[in-house]
Amino acid sequence: MLSVHTSPLHQPGTGDAGGMNVYIVELARQLAALDIEVEVFTRATTAELAPAVELAPGVLVRHVDAGPYEGLAKEELPAQLCAFTHGVMQAWAGHRPGHYDLVHSHYWLSGHVGWLASQRWGVPLVHTMHTMAKVKNAALAEGDTPEPAARVIGETQIVRAAHRLIANTAEEADELVRHYDADPRETAVVHPGVNLERFHPADGRAAARARLGLPQHALIPLFAGRIQPLKAPDILLRAVAALVREQPSLRGRLLVPVVGGPSGSGLAKPEKLQKLAARLGIADLVHFRPPVGQERLADWYRAASALVMPSYSESFGLVAVEAQACGTPVVAASVGGLPVAVRDGHTGYLVDGHDPAAYARALRRFVDDAPRVARMGAAAARHARDFGWDATAAGTAEVYAEAMREEDGRLRSVHG
Repeated sequence: MLSVHTSPLHQPGTGDAGGMNVYIVELARQLAALDIEVEVFTRATTAELAPAVELAPGVLVRHVDAGPYEGLAKEELPAQLCAFTHGVMQAWAGHRPGHYDLVHSHYWLSGHVGWLASQRWGVPLVHTMHTMAKVKNAALAEGDTPEPAARVIGETQIVRAAHRLIANTAEEADELVRHYDADPRETAVVHPGVNLERFHPADGRAAARARLGLPQHALIPLFAGRIQPLKAPDILLRAVAALVREQPSLRGRLLVPVVGGPSGSGLAKPEKLQKLAARLGIADLVHFRPPVGQERLADWYRAASALVMPSYSESFGLVAVEAQACGTPVVAASVGGLPVAVRDGHTGYLVDGHDPAAYARALRRFVDDAPRVARMGAAAARHARDFGWDATAAGTAEVYAEAMREEDGRLRSVHG
């Protein structure tokens, strides 16, 4: 596996670490459980980590020196792909011929390294986009920076080079065909999963609130994720301000945790959200918390009345499934993979567009009908059970097998 710009060892929720980190970690572990050994190559971002670290039995993370350890923005990484590829090739040269059976690249930067490795080693390339420039640019948040033309060109080249593409949802598969002229026969849909051992209702909402020091009877709409315009945490704040304007008595019952760190174009103005809360007159209601580990994150999900995801674009939305697995309903934008992750009206609410008033209306349903949180939360936990990582790994392994069978057949035909 190739993950150039973000390490599976990084803490999700800050910088460039997010759902893709979780995806790679969980998928690699489950593949190893299927006797598929995985080596993940990622860019070294600190001198403190060893060149190779065992993430789990059968999963090795290799750190490749490519550019300075710190202070390198994701936009500057294309210039380091040559150095990264050199590091991958050095590792390969230390093995017997045929050591790697297949390359699975994640995100377009990794795809370019995978393209070369696949050709050099004579093995299939499987690629997962995670996000796509054309899709993101078609749904930009106000003030957000569009993805550069170089990325669009790069993604188009990878689609042509890959033996198989893995899409998170049928809609994403359609977008690959529509925007990048992908071959539908070489595009497979494999839903991401959720770690059901970590994310589950446990001892319930009251106990989680007690552990986190949160008021027992508050309405708690939670934002969890990277703080950047794409994820639109500002819409949650504006929705909460609208609720308080409509019903001032709610001020004593509302608490809005924002759990995560600045990322992407949000890094330019990390204090922007705090200033917005102050301007809206709700600074006393909004509690900013740094990114937390998975166990602690599960408690934040359990403690919340609802997870709010007003994103402009989501290839899937892992946090939506994680929150539901913990027994918490979700209020989300009806974009990307979120209509697959959330059952509208049953496990939460899908909102068309990004009008804060529409999110306020969805949240008001939980104000007007307090038992709705528990009722929808129970349905959400049942729904999330369909998204185990074991199913994701089994589906991915089948894609690997198909790509290898096809490549084997092609080589046989070439050599007569």
